[in-house]
Amino acid sequence: MRHLKLAVLAAIMASLVLGTLSCSSNPPPPRGSRNLPGVTMGYGIRAPCIPDEVAKRRAALTGTVDPRQRMKVALQLPLRNQAELTQLLHDLYDPHSRQFHKYLSVSEFTDRFGPTAADYKKVVAWAKSQGLTVTTTTPNRRLVAVESSVDKMNRAFQVRVSNYQHPTERRIFYSADREPTPAGLSVPLLQITGMSNYVLPRPMLQRGTATNFTGSGPSGEYLPSDMRAAYYGKGPLTGAGQTIGILSFDGYLASDVQLYYSKTGMVSKVPIKNVLVNGFSGACTTVGSTTTSTCDDGEQVLDIVNAIGMAPGIKQILFYEGSSDTQILNQMAIDNLAKVLSSSWGWNPADAASDDPIFQQFAAQGQTFVSASGDSGAFNSSTYFFPGADPYVLQVGGTDLTTTGPGGTWSAETAWAQSGGGYVSDTSIPSWQLLPGVVNSANVASTTLRNSPDVAAESNFDNPTVVNGKFVTGFGGTSFAAPRWAGFLALVNQQSVANGRDTAGFVNPALYNLGTNASSTVFHDITSGSNPPTVGDGSGFNAVPGYDLVTGWGSPAGAALIDQLAGPRAR
Repeated sequence: MRHLKLAVLAAIMASLVLGTLSCSSNPPPPRGSRNLPGVTMGYGIRAPCIPDEVAKRRAALTGTVDPRQRMKVALQLPLRNQAELTQLLHDLYDPHSRQFHKYLSVSEFTDRFGPTAADYKKVVAWAKSQGLTVTTTTPNRRLVAVESSVDKMNRAFQVRVSNYQHPTERRIFYSADREPTPAGLSVPLLQITGMSNYVLPRPMLQRGTATNFTGSGPSGEYLPSDMRAAYYGKGPLTGAGQTIGILSFDGYLASDVQLYYSKTGMVSKVPIKNVLVNGFSGACTTVGSTTTSTCDDGEQVLDIVNAIGMAPGIKQILFYEGSSDTQILNQMAIDNLAKVLSSSWGWNPADAASDDPIFQQFAAQGQTFVSASGDSGAFNSSTYFFPGADPYVLQVGGTDLTTTGPGGTWSAETAWAQSGGGYVSDTSIPSWQLLPGVVNSANVASTTLRNSPDVAAESNFDNPTVVNGKFVTGFGGTSFAAPRWAGFLALVNQQSVANGRDTAGFVNPALYNLGTNASSTVFHDITSGSNPPTVGDGSGFNAVPGYDLVTGWGSPAGAALIDQLAGPRAR
């Protein structure tokens, strides 16, 4: 297969499908408007088809794409019965409802809320009639992935895909020149993704300098075992029987995971199963930005070892690798094997219209999606990274942790200055944030927009990882915080199942109810520090008692939080 010839960064990409900017052939249907006391609200926006830089002719055209080159695109179909789904998501997480934690299977969700089988067949038939090769169909009927020459894509969607000089990055990007309109397709689509790579997904991993080292690493760095000791303690929970899914836009070297363990003296027998989505090769490339090596897998390695470190007895890690956020997320939903999912990647602009329905499916199926809040400090609508602002995601900010020593207990914690936090204009405030104490004069949280983050964990530059055969130190970022919370939630789910319950599912409503009633006992409340923005203007936000826009409710206070979410452990 031949690929587009893109300069600099684009040359390292596997194929055209790495573009994550969504194209919308039809506006998304209106979301439920009732403000229920549980989980509600979402996106009422229409994602642009092409970047503003192309639409407004701000990006210099460098030439058309060779019509013989191959291109991958995904057609997204909308959900049905949105008002019913909104009500269900409320009832599933209302302890007073008869539907509480009665999660749906994939087939049940599809039957009630997925596109009809007839509509799905029409989309597949249309793609074939245009000479497009259908590479993936999905059991939830949400997505049809297709591949063909650029020439056939141009004709099928009535566009011209061309190359442009990126206005802020030293690379060439490709994009359709106008909104794609599927010729002769009678079924309305929600989104068409893959027709631009103006925006590339980025790992949240950062490198910097820290001076406070009290961990068990070779030079005092924090190891995953230190995080378990600080945030859980020496209890018996290991996450046994639970599966954690990790999202990645790149592969990794298995030898690097083993090197991490050999360098730190840690041991793990947790199997790691790679799930390659839509033909992804699984090769490790330079998608990351931490080094200039040919395999930049620092993010991937830290995601794996930190999730396992918090929950060392889990059944398995499912490591989802692909080049399209929507396709990776959808695979996680239709597999429905991992009840905790973790992502330390971001992309902006957001694939809100195509991804948000999948986050709703996660919640309906009892899955929690944990996302790093980003490492640029306070954000606004121009600096945040998706999917953190989605109302059905647990957003994790950053802290600077101090323990009593190597393998020691929690001692103190302040806000990490680069912790992503704030609010954005695209997303209305979810009703589980409309509780007394969440919005107050001290934290200046929004009364109308989705506030972020929800919780936090250690993120300072006192952590190691492995990159392409080298054990490296001085790394940090909310990249570390997200998999740590994912591992902690695996402990919650283990105890919940042991108590004869189902898993905790989408935990945000429960966390906010706990925070407003018992924050001093179930969270380490972070009350000092701030997150001034690293880009743009503004003063940022301060960590204050209770909820704030730097650390959310704070970090987990061990068994006290687990008992509240899962019920007390049987003694």
